[in-house]
Amino acid sequence: MAIDPRVRIGHVHLKVADLERSLRFWRDVLGFEVQQVWNGAAFLAAGDYHHHIGLNVWESAGASPPPRASTGLYHVAILYPDRAALGDALRRVLEAGLTVDGASDHGVSEAIYLRDPDGNGVELYRDRPREEWPLAADGSLAMVNAPLDLGALLADAGARA
Repeated sequence: MAIDPRVRIGHVHLKVADLERSLRFWRDVLGFEVQQVWNGAAFLAAGDYHHHIGLNVWESAGASPPPRASTGLYHVAILYPDRAALGDALRRVLEAGLTVDGASDHGVSEAIYLRDPDGNGVELYRDRPREEWPLAADGSLAMVNAPLDLGALLADAGARA
């Protein structure tokens, strides 16, 4: 039995070592708005939602990131509404002096990969319209993993301003 197609992933809650350091990334670089700070946790959102991102130090204050070759969260994916908004996010990341781990064109989406201050993977992406998705000869989805032109993406962000 398939899950109801209206189901969405509502938010992610991350254990962090330093709440203020994490807020500087999620709030100051990516631009999420703080909805509430309470009892060693911060709740952030895009717009007026109660929270898309939860950060807490309840079990992790001062802790080091988990080793790369271990189980756990691979990345949290932040969906941007269009290419210009994704380009603006890239601009903010680069202006903050952060490292981009990779950037890919998947045919169905364009994605930028980086890490938050606690080593959690973060994907910033935008979906292409469904009619642009690549299909195989049999009609099935044919995603790809091609390089993403970051210069063109930044140019689209400049056109937005």
